[in-house]
Amino acid sequence: MKKVEIYTDGACSGNPGAGGWGSILIYKGIEKIASGGELSTTNNRMELTAIIEGLKCLKEPCEVVIYSDSQYAVDAIEKGWLNYWITHNWRTKGKDDVKNVDLWQALMEQMDVHRVSFVKVKGHSDNVNNNRCDEIARNEIDKLNQPW
Repeated sequence: MKKVEIYTDGACSGNPGAGGWGSILIYKGIEKIASGGELSTTNNRMELTAIIEGLKCLKEPCEVVIYSDSQYAVDAIEKGWLNYWITHNWRTKGKDDVKNVDLWQALMEQMDVHRVSFVKVKGHSDNVNNNRCDEIARNEIDKLNQPW
């Protein structure tokens, strides 16, 4: 399997508000950037969307390391929350409905195709590619806020 790194970030202007996401895929030193935005969304939705859309860019099954500053996304996978939610009909341990089920399901579909691992990075810190993803996501918000 090809080994790909994907750096991701999501941002929101207001929560909810206009949001953007950015992904940088790196394979053998070659980069591909994917990005987008939504007029009314949340930060967590943009974080998840960045991961999903980054994975969707892959044309074949790959071994992927996702670098994300989203504690929400990384913990859901690494701490087993996602598996718990699935086995408990999309309810949290506190019996609340899980938010963003549509995105979690889309992420699971991508994870069925690829061998995915997650690395939590510190946001707005010294990770160059995470900072680049943040800039890409914020640029998407700026595009949405442009007067036509």
